[in-house]
Amino acid sequence: MNHDDLNHWSKRAADWAREYHRTLRDRPVRAPLTPGTLAAQLPGHAPETPEPMDRIWHDFETLVPDALTHWQHPRFFAYFPANASPASMLAEQLVNAMAAQAMIWQTAPAATEMEQVMIRWLARALGLPDDFSGTIHDSATTATLSAVLTMRETALDWRGNQDGLSGQPRLRLYASAETHSSVDKAARVAGFGQDNLVKVPTDTQHAMKPGALAGAIAADRVAGFLPAGVVLCVGGTGIGAVDRIRDCIAVAQAEGLPVHVDAAWAGSAMICPEFRVLWDGIEAADSVVFNPHKWLGVQFDCAVQFLRAPGRQIRTLGLRPSYLETPGDDDITNFNEWTLPLGRRFRALKLWFHLRAYGLETLRKMIRSHVAWARACHDDLAALPGVEMVSPPVLSLFTFALREGDAATAALLDRINADGRIYLTQTRHQGRFVIRVQVGSFNCRAEDVAMIARVVRDLMEVPQ
Repeated sequence: MNHDDLNHWSKRAADWAREYHRTLRDRPVRAPLTPGTLAAQLPGHAPETPEPMDRIWHDFETLVPDALTHWQHPRFFAYFPANASPASMLAEQLVNAMAAQAMIWQTAPAATEMEQVMIRWLARALGLPDDFSGTIHDSATTATLSAVLTMRETALDWRGNQDGLSGQPRLRLYASAETHSSVDKAARVAGFGQDNLVKVPTDTQHAMKPGALAGAIAADRVAGFLPAGVVLCVGGTGIGAVDRIRDCIAVAQAEGLPVHVDAAWAGSAMICPEFRVLWDGIEAADSVVFNPHKWLGVQFDCAVQFLRAPGRQIRTLGLRPSYLETPGDDDITNFNEWTLPLGRRFRALKLWFHLRAYGLETLRKMIRSHVAWARACHDDLAALPGVEMVSPPVLSLFTFALREGDAATAALLDRINADGRIYLTQTRHQGRFVIRVQVGSFNCRAEDVAMIARVVRDLMEVPQ
C-alpha cells in the first residue's frame, strides 16, 4: 500500500465512518458475543505475502463492527463516556498523517507550544487560576500516578529516585473509599503498597470527613509513618461522590501535604459556572486531572493534568540525557519530563479543533442538557413499582436497584444489556449490587435518555 492507495482508501473510510455513525441507533449498543467468537474467525499467523486491500476491507466490514461495544452509540449509558466529536476525529486523522513523535520541543515544536496554549484555554474555561500550568497525558491513571510519584519524592526529599525505597520510612497516602481504582494502582506502582493507602471515612454524603483525615494523619505520625499526600475526588466513578475540597485541602496544608484532585469525569462540567460549587476550593490544589475525552467530547486519549507548581513533578519524572538536549536552550519545555512515557502523541491538535469547532457555549449546553435529562430519567425510574433509587443524581450520574434484592437487580441488568437498546453497568454501593446510569454521549438526545426507563419497565415485566 502506498500513499496513492491511502488517498483512495481514506476516502472510503470517511464514507464508511459517516454511514456507521448515521446508523448507530439501529445497532445494539453492546455486541451479543461470547468470549473468543471473533478470535476464532482470525487466522493463527500473519500472511507471508501481501494481501489485497479489497480483501482486508471486506474482512473488516464483515468481522469488526458487529463484534464491538459501540462507545459512540447515543444510548451508551455505561461507565463514563469516551466521546469522539467529528472535529476531534478529523484532527486525529491529521495527527496520524503527520506521525510526529512529540517527546521534546525540537521534535515537534507545534505540538509542544499548542499543548501549552490548550492548557491555558482549558484552565480558564474551567475557572482555574491563571497560575496553573499543566500537560496532557494518555489517561487519568497516568496523571494520578505522576502526582503520587511526586508526592513520594517530595516526602523523601528525592531520596527514593536516587537510593530506592529500601530503608526509607513507611510512606502513607490518604484517599476516600469513593476514589477510583487508579489511586489504588498508583499506590502499588509508586511503592507505597496497598496497605499504606489509607481509606479515610466518609460522611452521609459519601464525602471524605476532614476531621477523620486529620486524625488519620496524626495517628500515622505517632506510629512513625511518613504521610506523603492526599488524593481527593470530584465525581467518583461509583456514585459520583464529591469530597469537601476546600475543607480537606485546609487539613492537608496544615500538615504540609500536597493534594491531587481526581475530577476525571466531572471536571468537564466545570465549564458551566453553576457546577463549580462541587469543587469549591480547587484553586488551592497542587494537582488536578480531568479527561476531555470523557464528557467534553474530545477523542480518546486526552487527559489533562493541571499543576500549580510543576517543578516538583519535573524533578521527579524528568531525565535529560545528552541525546535529548536542545543545544543552546536549557529552559525549553519538554513535556516528556512532566509524565511517564518518553514518546508522546500530538494530542493538543484535537483539543484545538474541538474547542474551535463547537465553542464553549455549545459544550455548556450539551452538559446542561445531559444533567437535566438524567434527572428526568431518575424521576421516571423512581415512579416504577419495585424500583428503588439508591443514590441521587450527581450531575448526570445516579444508581438504582430492585427492591427484590441483588439477584433480581443483577438479572435485570443482564436482560437490559442482552436486549441491546441501551447499555448500563453496575457497581457495589454500601454492600449492594446497584445499576449505574450515566448520561454523557456526545450525540444523545432527550428521547435516548427517556428510553432507559422504558426499557427497565419493559424488562421488569418479563417473567423471571
